[in-house]
Amino acid sequence: MRRPARSAIPSRWFVGVVGLINDVTMLAVLPAGAAVIREREHGTLDHLLVMPVSPPEIALAKPRANGLVITVATGLSLWFVVHQAVGMPIAGSIPAFLLGVALHLFFATAVGLRLGTVARSMPQLGLLFILLVLPMSILSGGNPPFESMPPALQIIMSAFPSTHVVAFAQAILYRGAGLDIIWPQFLATGAIGALVMAAALPRFRIAMARAVG
Repeated sequence: MRRPARSAIPSRWFVGVVGLINDVTMLAVLPAGAAVIREREHGTLDHLLVMPVSPPEIALAKPRANGLVITVATGLSLWFVVHQAVGMPIAGSIPAFLLGVALHLFFATAVGLRLGTVARSMPQLGLLFILLVLPMSILSGGNPPFESMPPALQIIMSAFPSTHVVAFAQAILYRGAGLDIIWPQFLATGAIGALVMAAALPRFRIAMARAVG
């Protein structure tokens, strides 16, 4: 999918959209990971196990609980901050953009759950976040243009949803693209998120079993 020319976008519009996407990622990854760590530190994971729910249901409840709040906040921020305060015109559909954000939240929450089962403390979670999420955000095409990266790096970054999120965000907000154009980015974001969640759930079960044992 052709991206809008970087020179055609005023810097304040570009920074506003990129900052919004980065904030969405941070607000999804860190609370999900912190919730796992805090529950383990306070011994409440075993309380969850006595409830009539399975570990996957507990893990999948986190994207729903946090994702709705973040999605609503993203829509409000897009309209009142990026559009009204920054002055960026919105060419496309806000609901379509928020649908893509919801798919990205699924991936980001799965990453947070995975990091929360690996990290033993909040400082460790912060370090893992910096090591994983910061390079992912920088190399997603939101800072240096995606086309200016080496071909090998472009192939690697295509495996991360953040690259597809930046692509469909630019297409929707700057060029007014519809779902008939951006559906490959939506499909890639959802598929990668499902794979990461599938990898995070076994680790979450192990973490809960260890907490009880």
